Amino acid sequence: MQSITECYRKVSKDCFKFIKSQETSKEKFKNKQKMIKSFLIPISFWINGRTKKSKPYLIGLAGGQGTGKTTISSILKIILTKYFKLNVFKISIDDLYKTQKDRIKLSKKIHPLLMTRGVPGTHDINFIFDLLKKTKSKRFNHQRLPKFNKAIDDRLKRKSWYIVKKVPDVIIFEGWCVGARAEKNTTLKKSINSLERTEDKNLRWRKYVNAQLQTKYKKLFSKLDCLLFLKAGNFKLLQSWRLKQEALLKLNSKNKANNKVMSKNEVLSFMQTYQRVTQNMFKFAPKYSSIVLNLNRNHQIKSIKYN
Repeated sequence: MQSITECYRKVSKDCFKFIKSQETSKEKFKNKQKMIKSFLIPISFWINGRTKKSKPYLIGLAGGQGTGKTTISSILKIILTKYFKLNVFKISIDDLYKTQKDRIKLSKKIHPLLMTRGVPGTHDINFIFDLLKKTKSKRFNHQRLPKFNKAIDDRLKRKSWYIVKKVPDVIIFEGWCVGARAEKNTTLKKSINSLERTEDKNLRWRKYVNAQLQTKYKKLFSKLDCLLFLKAGNFKLLQSWRLKQEALLKLNSKNKANNKVMSKNEVLSFMQTYQRVTQNMFKFAPKYSSIVLNLNRNHQIKSIKYN
């Protein structure tokens, strides 16, 4: 307990500073101290005990849209860096979205719904494979990885990309579908929402997404050393959280040209593309995750289960 208190003393200022940067006048984080001290510091001790100097410890952090993946992964990075003196690189699967140009090609070749970023098959995950391969090299030079801007629905110019200058001790790889597993082809047949019923009558889109999970994504997720899963109560809750996120995006991107911020109906329609994989994760991810963080209706961690 003493070391947790000492860790909290050393990292709390930086953690609160980060949280403040994420708040708006209407949206304030509650129970910050408890989240950091009771949940995120113990998880950081757990991670630190598993890191090896021989290779990066690859953490997957998953949860539906709006569950707070960015906040939690950022605070974990602060604790691991400041208290444990680890070199941590954090990236979101959202940064690996294919460019608009590439998604247009995909939508013409396979299915129009693949123009919409989000589902497995719309990312270029080779970037992560390349990074992991390079970290095994004795002469790691540096590696650039893309940054994606959701407000313009495209990748930022190369000069704005991440640069990994040396082999990280820890890589935090966060994203809504990180660690997701394919479902049986038989369950794909039943449509679960109006988007699937009207725009994917022949099942071509959902079969393609599922095949991606069965192949390339399965290979990538098998490289995770652990998976942290943020579990919300239900999909309806995620929708309300995601709407708040879009409002924040709108606030931060005012008066900018080429703005692709979505309306309420667009958000709800967009989330239908996520629904199948998300609900599948609700059902199965708690069984194979290393740590399950149960969230309450107010976005807060209410309990944690170490598997």
